[in-house]
Amino acid sequence: MTSPVLYYVRHGETDWNVEGRLQGRRDTPLNPVGKRQAAVCADILRDLLARDGAAPADYAYVASPLQRARQTAEIMRAALGLVPGDYRVDARLSEIGFGEWEGLTFPEVRSRAPRALAARERDKWGFAPPGGESYAQVAARMREWYGGLKGNAVVVAHGGTARALIVVLGIAPPREAPSIHIGQGIVYRFAKGSMSRYG
Repeated sequence: MTSPVLYYVRHGETDWNVEGRLQGRRDTPLNPVGKRQAAVCADILRDLLARDGAAPADYAYVASPLQRARQTAEIMRAALGLVPGDYRVDARLSEIGFGEWEGLTFPEVRSRAPRALAARERDKWGFAPPGGESYAQVAARMREWYGGLKGNAVVVAHGGTARALIVVLGIAPPREAPSIHIGQGIVYRFAKGSMSRYG
């Protein structure tokens, strides 16, 4: 089987994004900017699919169970003329868990746990915050998820899962992937071992 084409969208903006807070598994909603970003992604996706000779209904849709991703998926699907809630949810697409650091900003983490933050800076791929996950652990679940794909898909998830997928697909090495910026209001196309950015 040829490798699937994935259109990947990071959820739209939340208030915690604006505040620089580590969200992880916290179930934060989109803010008004995030809702507009989701609609923009629908327009970008429509154009990209048309370029591929495909219609929005030709692709499977799957999202993280966290509401910021589900809201993004539903706004996109409605704008594409699809039934908003008719998509799959997969827990393996959940954001990287930050454990005890969730809800904090990096300056707050630095004041509370400077040694741990320094350890993270030395090994962003392998480091896991207390009660949280490492990128290596996220990559294991993303590898399993990707291996089960049956065809082309539109994915709505998170920055951390995108970085893990980049390593799973061999696009960047583990030492570089955690620093790759994954923007909001952007559609990423994964195909044939490469990633393209639109938006």
